[in-house]
Amino acid sequence: MTEQKPPAQTEEDLRKRKIRSFVRREGRLTKGQEKAMAEQWPVMGIDFSGELLSLDAVFGRAAPRVLEIGFGMGGSLVEMAAAAPEQDFIGIEVHTPGVGACLMGAAEAGLTNLRVMCHDAVEVFEQMLPEQSLDRVQLFFPDPWHKKRHHKRRIVRPEFVEMVRSKLKIGGEFHMATDWENYAEHMLEVMNAAPGYANAAAHSGSPGDYMPRPDYRPLTKFEQRGHRLGHGVWDLIFTRTA
Repeated sequence: MTEQKPPAQTEEDLRKRKIRSFVRREGRLTKGQEKAMAEQWPVMGIDFSGELLSLDAVFGRAAPRVLEIGFGMGGSLVEMAAAAPEQDFIGIEVHTPGVGACLMGAAEAGLTNLRVMCHDAVEVFEQMLPEQSLDRVQLFFPDPWHKKRHHKRRIVRPEFVEMVRSKLKIGGEFHMATDWENYAEHMLEVMNAAPGYANAAAHSGSPGDYMPRPDYRPLTKFEQRGHRLGHGVWDLIFTRTA
């Protein structure tokens, strides 16, 4: 019996597999985070699978859906979900302590409109999210990979923003924020070249290509400190048009 060889992988396949926009930094969970993972994951956690989700089934209702990629420790995501009970929120984060902290905060706030995942967002988008199922995708302060040789790791790339577009409803928004001006310029360049998107700043009366921080995006302590030090923050919002 001859041995079956796996199908040959193209250079593009290998490139997509190897280049990640994040590095896993698994810290230890606090006792509170560990308890929240044990108690709240069965309620608010979504396990990764290769099957499409029914978001109406996940939340038990039909509602506007907001998904955030890379929510950190989850404080802002919990605050947004608490402020908008009429919307459903999904958070994706690869670092377990952040997921535990988010679950702990959500439980303390008594939230029922928040679900979390602990997995690579690209794989979740590719395999689990239905087409045109989201009203807004949020990407706040992603790793800027500021060294030029690392720019290929930046999550905002043409293939990524096309994947996001396919999951947004027509009229849905892709909202990005960064405190690195070079990354803001990179995001703007990629988005301006992406088909099926329009810069919301053009219709908002806002001067230039960037938007003022919308009320729904909480001002983080990190951001407040940056403002005091004179650092800038750039918000970009693009709407799906086709």
